[in-house]
Amino acid sequence: MGGWRNAAAGICLLIGSLGCTSSACQTLALTNSAHRPPAAAEPHTLKVTATAYNSLPGQGSGDPTLAAWGDRLEPGMKAIAVSRDLLALGLTHGAQVEIEGVPGRWTVRDKMAKRWRRRIDLYMGRDRDAALQWGRRPVTIHWYPAAL
Repeated sequence: MGGWRNAAAGICLLIGSLGCTSSACQTLALTNSAHRPPAAAEPHTLKVTATAYNSLPGQGSGDPTLAAWGDRLEPGMKAIAVSRDLLALGLTHGAQVEIEGVPGRWTVRDKMAKRWRRRIDLYMGRDRDAALQWGRRPVTIHWYPAAL
């Protein structure tokens, strides 16, 4: 009997997010705490080393514009690669990241080689000089955990 209640609560939450205010929707949604939307989360903050990379022939193996999750990188994208240890902290594919001192929000689109730890790599398109000028520097990043 609990199975139909869970399914109904999920449907009502979906309908409720579309504007349904019926008492049935409200009752089912409130009686099933497992389906309540999470409260607003605090952003995570971490100091990491930031480097930069390009999508030029001869850099990396294979197609230099193809990222680890299958995204196609294009110049002008605000994309970053993350070291694999950061995946467990919620910096997974599609996560939105703010980097102190760098304008805009960056999206996690790629993963770095396994040897790197606590590191991000900013995508600089085909501008090799910009990547070299960036170099390697410490930065503080902020991101919100992914919604489950």
